[in-house]
Amino acid sequence: MSVIRINRSVLQHLLGCRYSSTVIRHEEEYTATPNYPPILDISYKKTRERKTDALYEEIKAVKTVEEKQIKLNMPRYYGYKSYLLYEDKCDYNNLALTQHVTRTHLITNETLPEFYSGINVDEVTNKLKAKIEEAVSIEIDGYQRLHDIKNEDITEAQIEDIISNSLCKQINRIIVNELFTDYSHLKEAQIDWNPRIESSWFVGGMNIPDYIRKSREGSEWRKQFLDNPFDRLMFYIGSPNLALRSKLPLKPIIPHSDSENPDLKVPEFKFDPRVVGITSEQKHIANIPGFWPGDPHKFSLLSFHKRGHIHRNEKYNDPQDNKEAIHRQGILASFGWLQAQANYLGFNTFNDVTYPLVTQTIVTSGKIWSFYAYQLNTIRFCERFYTENPKRNICWALPEMKLFETVENGKVVGFNDEVVKNILKFYMNPPENRLGVNLTPYLSSEEKLSADYKDDEKRQWLEEVYKYVASNRPRHRLGYEVYDWEKIYKIDNKTRFMDKRLRPFELFQNPYRRKLNERFIRYIPRKFREHLKRYQGRFEKDFWP
Repeated sequence: MSVIRINRSVLQHLLGCRYSSTVIRHEEEYTATPNYPPILDISYKKTRERKTDALYEEIKAVKTVEEKQIKLNMPRYYGYKSYLLYEDKCDYNNLALTQHVTRTHLITNETLPEFYSGINVDEVTNKLKAKIEEAVSIEIDGYQRLHDIKNEDITEAQIEDIISNSLCKQINRIIVNELFTDYSHLKEAQIDWNPRIESSWFVGGMNIPDYIRKSREGSEWRKQFLDNPFDRLMFYIGSPNLALRSKLPLKPIIPHSDSENPDLKVPEFKFDPRVVGITSEQKHIANIPGFWPGDPHKFSLLSFHKRGHIHRNEKYNDPQDNKEAIHRQGILASFGWLQAQANYLGFNTFNDVTYPLVTQTIVTSGKIWSFYAYQLNTIRFCERFYTENPKRNICWALPEMKLFETVENGKVVGFNDEVVKNILKFYMNPPENRLGVNLTPYLSSEEKLSADYKDDEKRQWLEEVYKYVASNRPRHRLGYEVYDWEKIYKIDNKTRFMDKRLRPFELFQNPYRRKLNERFIRYIPRKFREHLKRYQGRFEKDFWP
């Protein structure tokens, strides 16, 4: 009987074996226990979860801050459909939506949290009271402003914002000049005037839009997921009067583990945000906490915000609605700033923070003051994590307080010391180093920023692409749209069947699925590569993460 000999590589090919030859190099090799591959659930839901988890891990593994932000934008060349949350534009009934999209539990008390009780401000209050009264008198009724001199017709809301801006700066100057010798964090603090704050994050837990429902109804196997929630991208835009930043984070108000307490209720908002006046626009994901990556002052201390937008809704004149509008502003301003800072620390909407971040927020007209302390415990509540993630963010709010009643003949009437004490407690709350905590666990130990790369070409390319994406400038060519005549004659009525099919809707293509790196490579003119041969180095290198 003849013996058939088969080459080992041929046998592996016939059996579909993809293991390397080193695994079965010797016949005597064996393992005491069989090592079987894992048995995976191949259902659509679990397959999609594994795919998204792999993407989240891929984003987590990206080295630098700028590359992570570019990576978040890779799936969309024209940006995502974003719901715009403006700090100074608040339609009524927005508080429930705001708590839902920021996952915030709101606590309203007459005093600041117990955490602040150990800060003694009585002596400093007595020392600064006269100076603050003088500043109030001057800013309210001490001189003519530019709009008075020019006789400009401006609204009451604009006048209030001007006074709020100038008075906040004067009070900040008085307090910092008095306290910086005893509180080193104020001496080293970075102060920003009207900084640009932008923040983007995905939110789950809302009902699906009609066009998604119709798409699912058209596929038999997707009908079982007909009512599954749909993620939406929220885009916060704000600009405080001034903001103070430090090199170290503020101490947590409560332990991080306490944020999992089920008693911390967050209202659910199931409807499309447009039902309460929120508009949408195509935008890239941008997270800008008022500074660019690389600034050593990466953590928030305190921010002052104006509240003139309340006057735009005066025709309703409902005190409860006005109160909710200010709470909404305090929550959004705090969460938006901290979420953007978290992105500069290597976290993002898909990779949650590993330690809490804290900020202090003041909303004021100059006369009326509202105080908020905010602790950020989580930023991942997209897709299934909206129900699986037990953590809640917490906001402590104080009722509105008047700094004074009025100014008569250059003198302040009814000055309220409690307002000054609350302001001083925010300033005198020192940040500290988190012992044993890696503040940037998802950033590379060697290259945390694009500026850390030694390759000049790569460093310049990453900086340019990141700044362009973060700017959200419109493309030089208009985005794709279906024209009216096409809708009438090509889609609704098939009257142009002889035309050549060139448009995306005719080729069953979705141009908004175009990826960020699907673009022409930039050509380098000959004069910039004279040291190379004629056909070498014609195109610029890409360094997509």
